[in-house]
This record gives sequence, structure tokens and C-alpha cells, in this order.
Amino acid sequence: MTPNEKTIQELRREVARLKASNETYEKRHYMDTAEIMRLRRLNELERGGILSGRKMTDEIRAGRIVISDFDSRRVNPNSYNLHLADELLIYRDDVLDMKKENRFSIMKIPETGMELVPGTLYLGRTMEHTSTDYYVPLLDGRSSVGRLGVSVHATAGFGDIGFSGFWTLEIFCVQPVRIYPGVEICQIYYHTIVGDYDKYTSGKYQHNSGVQPSLMFRDFVEVTK
Repeated sequence: MTPNEKTIQELRREVARLKASNETYEKRHYMDTAEIMRLRRLNELERGGILSGRKMTDEIRAGRIVISDFDSRRVNPNSYNLHLADELLIYRDDVLDMKKENRFSIMKIPETGMELVPGTLYLGRTMEHTSTDYYVPLLDGRSSVGRLGVSVHATAGFGDIGFSGFWTLEIFCVQPVRIYPGVEICQIYYHTIVGDYDKYTSGKYQHNSGVQPSLMFRDFVEVTK
């Protein structure tokens, strides 16, 4: 049984108990605050959708979503801003090979900033560590960053339930642009899920501690075994 299904069953039992224990339930035409909150959460879980900023904050306080160094000032109407850490990974090979462990270098972004060059892929990471076993996490760039011609993820903005770690950012730019450490570069948001699911348990990127290059070469090793 998934966490959401377990929660829904518990809420249904609680609502049924409240109705059964109140002989005048049908007569008084109103519910107390606790009943309203339980019915609202049950409806939200079954209906699905993107969490609002207020709902996200509630889930963080309840421990169902974890974002390190959470700051309510960075909550948007339906997302939360994340910061860029002070390091970037750059591949050293001219031709990247999916089946091999490609060489790379790590460089620090100074406080004075670093100029990104078009045509180069930079791998960065968020300063924040996130996790949730209840919702689908998704990542996207901020509109202000996008308007400078900077993309924060090539194709990997979709997360998995159960992922716990820092987010790797696939950064590239249309024209030269200077970036800075600690800038609010992207935003995370959360979506409910319908049906049974398995939590993310991949050993490649789970519980990462820094910028990670592609580990796709491991897929080919597993296939050949």
C-alpha cells in the first residue's frame, strides 16, 4: 500500500467515525474545523494536481515534503525557489560517450561571478537538498533566468517520488552570461500521483552529495551482466 493510499484510508475511517459519533450531524449543517481539514485533505489527495504554495508549506511543516533551509519568503503561488551552489562540472572530452565514464573537471564559481560560454554544457547543483515520499517533484527554471537565455535543465526536470538529494542542473546559455553563486536559479514544484507506485531507489543518483556527471555507462554494464 502506498503512503497516499494509506493516508486516504485513514482519513476515510476518521471521517466515518466522526459522522457515526455525531447523532445530530445531518441536522446541524456544519462541521468543526478538524472535520473540514480532514475532508479537504481527502479531497485533495483523490482529486490530484499541482500543490499551491500554501499547500506546499503545509506539507513541509507536516514533514511530507523536505526542503533543507526552508524559507517561507521563497514560496511562490505554486512553486519554491532554489539556489545555485558554488561549483560547476565541465566535461573534458570533446566527444562524450554514453557507454564510458567521461572525464570532467570541477570549478568554483567566485563571488565576483563566472561567465558562461555558449555551446558548453555546465553541470551545477542546487544548494538545497529535497525529498518526498508522497509527491512527484518537478524542476524548472525561473522566468527571469530564462529571459537571459539560460536553461537550467536539458531534459531532466522531472523527478521521482522517493528521490532524496541535491538536484543536478544541466545549464547552457544562448549568449555569454555571467552567473553568481547563491542566485535563485530555478524553482521546484510538486504534483500528486494517482495509482500504485514504487519509490525511487536508484543507486546512481540517490543521496548524492555534489554535482554528478552522467552515470549512464552503468546501464550498459548492468545490461551485459
